[in-house]
Amino acid sequence: MKPSDRQLLFDLRKTLLHLHKTMLDWERSAYERVHGRMPAAELLKVIVGDPQFAWLRPISELIVRIDETVETEDGDVPVDIDALIARARDVVAPAEADTPNAQRYLAALQDHPDAVFAHRAVTNVLKNARS
Repeated sequence: MKPSDRQLLFDLRKTLLHLHKTMLDWERSAYERVHGRMPAAELLKVIVGDPQFAWLRPISELIVRIDETVETEDGDVPVDIDALIARARDVVAPAEADTPNAQRYLAALQDHPDAVFAHRAVTNVLKNARS
């Protein structure tokens, strides 16, 4: 993997982590308005298992894929940077806006200013990535 590709993945991962945390905080707040505050351990179970949080999983999965790509980098194994970039673009700008994931993502952007800034950071990294 070229150093520029490694840096791109590092930058993308960093901005995706911030986006994920921002969106997770927003969704957690919505959940707790209905169900009340809960301890961290209980909240973790809810985040993993409750359908209300399912729309965040594509971001989580992409972060894991980036981590695996960087950690297992081997000269003999080709790294598909373009596929990771394409997946990131799909996650932050879903082609089908009528899916539940896309609708919730767009609702967060409309409702939470921090989500807009986090989204913009990801799109800035992607703008500088190869097509």
